[in-house]
Amino acid sequence: MFFFRTNDNAAAINIGLMGGTFDPIHVGHLVTAEEARQQFDLDYVVFVPTGNPPHKEKEIITLPEHRYLMTSLAVMSNPYFFVSSVEINSEKPSYTIDTVKHFSGNEKEGPALFFITGADAILEIFSWKDYEKLLRLCTFIAVSRPGYSLDRFRETLDQVCPDMINKVHLLEIPALAVSSTYIRERVALGKTIKYLTPEPVEQYIKKHGLYLTG
Repeated sequence: MFFFRTNDNAAAINIGLMGGTFDPIHVGHLVTAEEARQQFDLDYVVFVPTGNPPHKEKEIITLPEHRYLMTSLAVMSNPYFFVSSVEINSEKPSYTIDTVKHFSGNEKEGPALFFITGADAILEIFSWKDYEKLLRLCTFIAVSRPGYSLDRFRETLDQVCPDMINKVHLLEIPALAVSSTYIRERVALGKTIKYLTPEPVEQYIKKHGLYLTG
């Protein structure tokens, strides 16, 4: 089990959880995690590559070991960033509730958990497994995407679930027009991906011939 310990007299720690396929991880993920860490006083941010995401059953996803190693390479220079294999080691579908429960420990004495995800994904939380328990176990950091209206997000959230307002914090990130899909497409076309992902990840992709078939 992946967890952090504090001594009996230590203040409770704040842990940010950032899930995703990370296929591959890119600078947008890293900027988001670092900004969340600073703005919300997080002691650590744990990246959790998905194993068998139920919402992407029809998509072809790179093998878990590749995605885990690329993520590890990307975060190794930041002492506040860690990577967990809890989802890729599981044979079951990857649900957010199971991951959060893995890190929560004792609900009364465990760490304070902050789940970092896109603002648009938050509005679909009612389709997530055991979302009511999920709201009790963690606080959400809703990250804006380029062109996304945070005012519209607040209005929509207030309409669909006003009780959730206090469980969601908004985080506006400077526009970074980069995505994992964009990186895969560029690799398939033989174009450079330099500065879109950390150099160790770029070299890993080249070494293992990832994404060459699109």
